[in-house]
Amino acid sequence: MAKNKKVWFITGAGRGMGAEIAKVALANGNQVVATGRNTNNVKAVLGNDENLFIVKLDITNSSDVNTAVKDAIAKFGKIDVLVNNASNFYGGYFEELTPEQINNQLETTLIGPMNITRAVLPIMRKQSSGHIISISSGAGISGFEFNTAYAASKFGLEGWMESLQPEVSPFGINTTIVNPGMFRTGFLNEKSAKYAEPTINDYNERRKISQGNFESQNGNQAGDPVKLAKAIVDISNEEQPPLRFIAGEDAVEIVEKKISDFQSQLNAYRELSISLSHDDV
Repeated sequence: MAKNKKVWFITGAGRGMGAEIAKVALANGNQVVATGRNTNNVKAVLGNDENLFIVKLDITNSSDVNTAVKDAIAKFGKIDVLVNNASNFYGGYFEELTPEQINNQLETTLIGPMNITRAVLPIMRKQSSGHIISISSGAGISGFEFNTAYAASKFGLEGWMESLQPEVSPFGINTTIVNPGMFRTGFLNEKSAKYAEPTINDYNERRKISQGNFESQNGNQAGDPVKLAKAIVDISNEEQPPLRFIAGEDAVEIVEKKISDFQSQLNAYRELSISLSHDDV
């Protein structure tokens, strides 16, 4: 049993990373509000448990959001840990992605987490405690070819979370951004991953390679989602959880390269950069 039983509220808990986090949280004696668009899928994955409460939630639907949070409080009385996990993936070159696809990417991966967090924050402020964990990506650290929509949504998530942290920390609320690399979930299967339709011949050769790389990784990713779920639950129990957790060897490599690139670019134009103030300053 958990030393201090917590109530977890997890989005996208019907499969993948969300389901694994829910399982580990339950195994550690916590109470879990497991949400998903299809509650039958969530139940099929998580089964029955007296500490489990399954709730229908489309994070892009404000009515769903408010009802889910209200029902969670009616069931367990509080929310200690919010995990913004629900996500999707639209791959493709920017010119070939439709405005609708980009909007769908942003609605689910950026605006959705904002929606649910906005609904949960008044509860955490009243409690004077809480922990908001948002699952970002290596693509929230560095942009990649064929990832314009997804990276835009994750970069937005990162900026929002980093800015949210000083706003809510005075209320005893912690925040953590998790940057996973490639983990062996269903994230790249047809239920989560969608691709732009080929419309521009100039991208044909590179599109075939880029999309093929993603499709070939499906089911072959190095990361173990069970180990990541355990790490996230362990982090949640720390007195001072990290503001950011880099998850996976490939994610560490992405961050190290980004730091190196930033330092090189900063140094290359340092003199020009620091010369741009008014002369009387």
